[in-house]
Amino acid sequence: MKEQLAIHSYVADRLGIGLFRYAMAPQEQFVSFNKTFVRILGFSSSQNLNGRKIAHLFANTKSYEDFLKTIQEEGKVKFFQTSYKNKNGKFIWISISACFVSDGNKGHFLEGFVEDVTQQIKDRERLTQETDFLQGFLDQMPDAIYFKDRKNRLIKVNKFYSKGFKLTPEEIIGKTDFDFFPQEQAQAMADDDNQVMKTGAPIIGKIERTLLPNGTWNQVITTKVPMYDRKGRITGTMGITRDMTEHANLEQDRLSMLMNALAVLGKALEMRDPYTFQHTCNVAIIAEKIGQEMGFDKNRLIGLKLAAELHDLGKITLPLDLLIKPGKLTKLEFTLIKEHVEKCYDLIKDIRFPFPLADIIYQHHERLDGSGYPQGIKGSKILSESRILAVSDVLEAMTNHRPYRAALGFKKAVDELKDGAGKIYDSEVVEVVLKIAKRNGNKPFWAED
Repeated sequence: MKEQLAIHSYVADRLGIGLFRYAMAPQEQFVSFNKTFVRILGFSSSQNLNGRKIAHLFANTKSYEDFLKTIQEEGKVKFFQTSYKNKNGKFIWISISACFVSDGNKGHFLEGFVEDVTQQIKDRERLTQETDFLQGFLDQMPDAIYFKDRKNRLIKVNKFYSKGFKLTPEEIIGKTDFDFFPQEQAQAMADDDNQVMKTGAPIIGKIERTLLPNGTWNQVITTKVPMYDRKGRITGTMGITRDMTEHANLEQDRLSMLMNALAVLGKALEMRDPYTFQHTCNVAIIAEKIGQEMGFDKNRLIGLKLAAELHDLGKITLPLDLLIKPGKLTKLEFTLIKEHVEKCYDLIKDIRFPFPLADIIYQHHERLDGSGYPQGIKGSKILSESRILAVSDVLEAMTNHRPYRAALGFKKAVDELKDGAGKIYDSEVVEVVLKIAKRNGNKPFWAED
């Protein structure tokens, strides 16, 4: 029995927690404790506890009263935290767990253990400060910032995000984009989130339009990145969305003004040379259909169609009798005709567009083998849009009447493209034309427009 008690004492003195037994009656005093208890209180030996009351473990009376009230009402207390001023005058944080026990006729006791939780409290305070700092930073940002788990549920948002939906952050947590946006739009957002989590590759600067709760649309730019845990596993996504509506509207207004100004020039061309104007309209329809078939986005289609509408604008500077001359052109006259490319380029090269409009037009008579003009460039050096214009221009010109010859017909135009595919014309573009033509009964597919 003595050996067993010795073992228990040996173990107790090496625990990281302080054990104690405190007599509540007939006389209040600590009656037993381990060495860790003495050390936590800052004493060098057990003799220093003589005359000490349990109330001395509390830095203030209010804390002790709360402790007593809890243990009197419930008979026990778990992890009651309080500050304690040790022998050296240093304040530490301790956690007390205790309960009442009765020892027959010998009296009532309070038994429990004490832990020094000073470092945990400091770590918690530091974490709280860092969390408050991060949240304060996020809430000051004029962008919507949000964090999602692997099921695309929102787990944290900033004030800007919640303000946009007129909800509190607490009302948003746990919801998904399907709770705020139309089905199709929410699905696209979810697809982006899933792609980021699947590949680990961020989506940076994606421009998209979103429908707001008030029924208006805005244009935003969004970046999404994966979130990782300490083991390097992806746990969700973090996104930043910036409202670019005002900027986009300004850009759209500027572009609209430019396009309206160019439309005036187009009208001037129509008044001067109706044939050339109709030719450019048809080429624009052909080019747009090719671009759509090739998967061009909206902005790229706008640039392609505008280039097609303006590609012969330089002819407005040429003598009218040259443009409508019947019969074959002389070498000098053809040289003058070719100048329309550079004339158009000079007209628009200094106007800033969100696409290389001037260069697209400048290269629309270039050919893959270098036989084109005005630069004689080859292959991949020719812009994709210019290669589409080249095919569209030839297809329309050969199918319709020219001042110097009758129409050659749709079949002959298609044969010309087939023969030149991969040599002077882009083979992919030619294949797209053949595909569209087949779908439309092998006849001019732009006439109906």
